[in-house]
Amino acid sequence: MCSPHHTIYNFPRGQNSRLRFEALPRPSQKGAHIGGEASSSINLSASVIPNPLPSFEKRMNLRRLSSRMAEEISRSAAAELRPSASTATATKSKSKSLWPSLLRWIPTSTDHIIAAEKRLLSLVATPYVQERVNIGSGPPGSKVRWFRSASNEERFINTVTFDSKEDSPTLVMVHGYGASQGFFFRNFDALASRFRVIAIDQIGWGGSSRPDFTCKSTEETEAWFIDSFEEWRKAKNLSNFILLGHSFGGYVAAKYALKHPEHIKHLVLVGSAGFSSAEDARNEWIMQFKTTWKGAIINHLWESNFTPQKLIRGLGPWGPKIVRGYTNTRFGARAAGTTLNEHESQLLTDYVYHTLAAKASGELCLKYIFSFGAFARKPLLQSASEWKVPTTFIYGYQDWMNYQGAQEARKDMKVPCEIIRVPEAGHFVFIDNPEGFHSAVLYACRRFLSPNPDNESLPEALTAA
Repeated sequence: MCSPHHTIYNFPRGQNSRLRFEALPRPSQKGAHIGGEASSSINLSASVIPNPLPSFEKRMNLRRLSSRMAEEISRSAAAELRPSASTATATKSKSKSLWPSLLRWIPTSTDHIIAAEKRLLSLVATPYVQERVNIGSGPPGSKVRWFRSASNEERFINTVTFDSKEDSPTLVMVHGYGASQGFFFRNFDALASRFRVIAIDQIGWGGSSRPDFTCKSTEETEAWFIDSFEEWRKAKNLSNFILLGHSFGGYVAAKYALKHPEHIKHLVLVGSAGFSSAEDARNEWIMQFKTTWKGAIINHLWESNFTPQKLIRGLGPWGPKIVRGYTNTRFGARAAGTTLNEHESQLLTDYVYHTLAAKASGELCLKYIFSFGAFARKPLLQSASEWKVPTTFIYGYQDWMNYQGAQEARKDMKVPCEIIRVPEAGHFVFIDNPEGFHSAVLYACRRFLSPNPDNESLPEALTAA
């Protein structure tokens, strides 16, 4: 049984590090708060302001304060650009720091991400193991290290594996853009009752390593994600598993299945990106919007690789408030289905903030994979005839990703393919309507779960497209 208190773990390099968590008593809402330790640390109270001083002395103190804060911000920015030092050096540097997270412009770190993840997963009853899987410094024989980084240090994929019944089929879950594996917190219990569930943070996201991102083409960018996932698969010694990807994670999962179909027995693509085309008549309004001055500005920002995460970092200690507004709106006031309760919203807000505000890495793939409007530069529609893995598409009724693209792809596929639509759900179908999502996944994988899969009928309320 793990302690419910905040704990920071130092992971040794050169080996996979594992932490086991049993189901914890859920913390009371009375003691919950946005941002956990991190958010409470950025609310400056009047108690830290010195008593009034003579004008000259007060000005001098403010100058010293401004100077020291500028030095700290510069030091933090410079640290992002340098390869990480050893754990011992980092610990020593941390102990010598004159400034606590209270006065840091971006109050987050990998330790904050892992701690926020642990708090969010306290909502999950199923015991799990958390580990950082070593994938080395680059693909074997490659002259290019992960993310073309100048550093040759080893990289790690943050992984959680949930307890399951013996001989349960393995389900690997891959998150989308701007998300991390914790977004599936509402699904782990239900799915772990039927599968051996493994969820990962893709490289450059969540609690995984965040190498410098210097790729300059779509091909290089796709290889970063596909090859790092393959190295993770080798390290975990997995094969013959079900691969589920959401949104951008669906794009990566599909590209991986095209390159390594021998390891995948079924592909589940949830609101997957990559099946819409800018030439599609249904998307004409986006092309028209690009011709307006507003569209031109947004398109310029897109091509300049300006990401939402950069805004969160730029706002520093005000970033958590913006994230809180987003989660309260998207999964509360404007939720397509069930809303998060207050405690869920608080924990998800805390988790989302720390994953977004951390060092820029995987997020910078955006302009290389998609053009403005989230149209893939190398659409999966073009590869449909090469599909080798049976596939199920799952879409929420209100998903802004268009399921008609999957219908077009199915026409060219030479393998079994079905499209399932879930009511009362948008793009985050697994959060909006967890029960409907679970029913869709179980039906998609019926060949591995039911003794008579051909007799299984589509669950009530779900629709086949």
